[in-house]
Amino acid sequence: MPAKKQRPRRKSASKSKVYDMALIQRGARLRRSPFFDSTLKAGCKSYTVYNHTFLPSYYDDPVTEYWHLLKHVALWDVAVERNVEIRGPDGLDFMQLLTPRDLEKCRVGQGKYVLITDDAGGILNDPVLLRLEENRFWIALADSDILLWAKGVARGSGLDVTISEPDASPLQVQGPKSKALMADLFGEKVTALPYYFFTPTELDGIPVLVTRTGWTAEVGYELYLLDASRGEDLWNAVMKAGKPYNIRPTGPSDIRRIEAGILNYGADMTMENNPYEVDLGRLVDLDKSSDFIGRAALQRIKDEGPKRKLAGIEISGEPIGFNMTKWPVERRGRPIGRVTSAIYSPRLKKNIGYAIVPSEHADLGNELIVLHPDGPRTAVIVKKPFIDPGKEIPKS
Repeated sequence: MPAKKQRPRRKSASKSKVYDMALIQRGARLRRSPFFDSTLKAGCKSYTVYNHTFLPSYYDDPVTEYWHLLKHVALWDVAVERNVEIRGPDGLDFMQLLTPRDLEKCRVGQGKYVLITDDAGGILNDPVLLRLEENRFWIALADSDILLWAKGVARGSGLDVTISEPDASPLQVQGPKSKALMADLFGEKVTALPYYFFTPTELDGIPVLVTRTGWTAEVGYELYLLDASRGEDLWNAVMKAGKPYNIRPTGPSDIRRIEAGILNYGADMTMENNPYEVDLGRLVDLDKSSDFIGRAALQRIKDEGPKRKLAGIEISGEPIGFNMTKWPVERRGRPIGRVTSAIYSPRLKKNIGYAIVPSEHADLGNELIVLHPDGPRTAVIVKKPFIDPGKEIPKS
C-alpha cells in the first residue's frame, strides 16, 4: 500500500515570522509636513500616518520622552492636525450647524474644544476650533476627513460659506518650561494668553498664530506656522531658543494623555460612539437657539441614557506596553466590551486605560477580565482622569 501522506505541521504562532512593518509602502500620496525634514535630521525613529500625513511617533524610548515632557519642554510636529477653514457671511451659522457646542459666547481670539456629529449623534471628529473673525473659523482636526464632510454639509445647507484648507501647520511646545520659552520668543503678548486663547504674531519674520493649547494636560502652546515654506526656519528658531530649557523633539505622549483622560479619535471614540458614551456630553448644548446636525438623536440618547460607557480602568500585573489592538473585556465569564487605550504609568506605577462597556457594567469598583495578549488580567473600574481632574496644570 502507498504510504500515507503526512500533513505539513503548522508552525506555532509564537514561532511564526513577525511581519516587517517597514515593508508597507508609502509613496507620494502621503503628505509630509513642513517640519518633516527637520524631524528626520533630529533622529525620529518611527512615523505613523494621520490625516494622510506622516506623524513622528518617537525619537527615543517613550518612557524617557514622557519624563522629559514632565520635567522640561518638548517639541512635537503635529502638522497632521490639518485645518479646515469656514468663512463667509454665514460662517457662524454654519459652524453652529456643524457642532453641538454653542459658539455664541466664543470670542474672536478664543478657541474651543468641540465635537462634530452626524445625524445619529455619532462623533465624526473632535477638533480644536479657533474663531479668527466674526464669521471665520479654523478647526484643527483629529484623524478623519472633515473637509469632505463640511463641503457636503455646505452644499446642502443653503448657507453662504467657503470651505477650504488653510496654510496652517501646528507645532506643539509642551511642558513646564514652555511658558519661559514662549516669553523669550514672543514676550508677554503670548505668555499672558488665557487657556484656549490665541494671538497672531511672528518670529524672525515667520508668520505664526500661537494658541494656549496642547494634547498633554501640561502647560503648553501650539505654534501654527502660516507659511509652509518656512518650516525648517521655525523649527530651528524654536530649538535654538529652547536650548537653555533642555528642549528636545519627541512624539505625542500616550502615557500623559491617558493619565489626563484625553481621548484619541479612532481609538477611544469613532462615529459609532456618541458624546454621552465617552463623557463628552458637556460639549453638547441641546438648548442652543440654532439647530445642529444630530440634535434629535442626541436629545433622545440623553433622555434614555447611553447604552455604553467609556470607563477608566486599572489593570493588574506587570507593566504593559501600549495596546496596538482593542483587547476584549469579559465580566463574569461573558464578553462585554473592549479596551480602547491602555498603558503603564511610570508615575502612578499602575497599568491604566479605558474600556468601552455596557452602562450596567460601568460602575466604579466593578471587576473585569482583560484578555491581554500575554494572558488574562483582572481589572477594576476607577475614576478618570487619573491625574489632575480639574486641569489645574495646563491652566497654570
